[in-house]
Amino acid sequence: MNTMSSIRNLSRAVQILIVPLAFALCALPSAAAANPTAVIKTSKGDIQVELLAEQAPTTVANFVNYANSGFYDGTIFHRVISHFMIQGGGFTADMEKKATGEPITNEADNGLSNRRGTLAMARTSDPHSATAQFFINVQDNMNLDHTGQTNPRDWGYAVFGRVTGGMEVVDEIRFVQTTRVGPYSDVPVEPVIIERITVSGD
Repeated sequence: MNTMSSIRNLSRAVQILIVPLAFALCALPSAAAANPTAVIKTSKGDIQVELLAEQAPTTVANFVNYANSGFYDGTIFHRVISHFMIQGGGFTADMEKKATGEPITNEADNGLSNRRGTLAMARTSDPHSATAQFFINVQDNMNLDHTGQTNPRDWGYAVFGRVTGGMEVVDEIRFVQTTRVGPYSDVPVEPVIIERITVSGD
């Protein structure tokens, strides 16, 4: 009897410990939400991208707004340099520049590096001039990283995403034949069209 009583008492003690523990586990904060993703549908194939919203919130929100509005539909990769990057999102197939919204703050000081497969914002010599155009690094381009704020070059180019699938499509685009069109160099002879960019989880 003493043994059975001891077992019952032990069982009750375990239950007393388990129930509060279960409530405590339920009260823990849930894991951080996954980053939004995008699919860049091109005439050469699809490119899957993870958008790094935590490190580049303004830049990601800007990109998502342009994508969701249909701005990128029918634009092209208009500047392709095989051992540097492919740039797009601002010109139509007949090399007409699209009107954009206001420029955004440069978030290149977010700790992300312009390594192969990352997406970054294109801009002019003004560090805070990026609007819609972006590029995909086809090799490590750490010379584009943020190093300071004393001059435009030091500011760098803001990385805001990374390719998670379809890098073979990026590599196919990087080696297309290019030419000069008016004042623009490195323009693909056959337009590489961004048919649509769709975003999930934004």
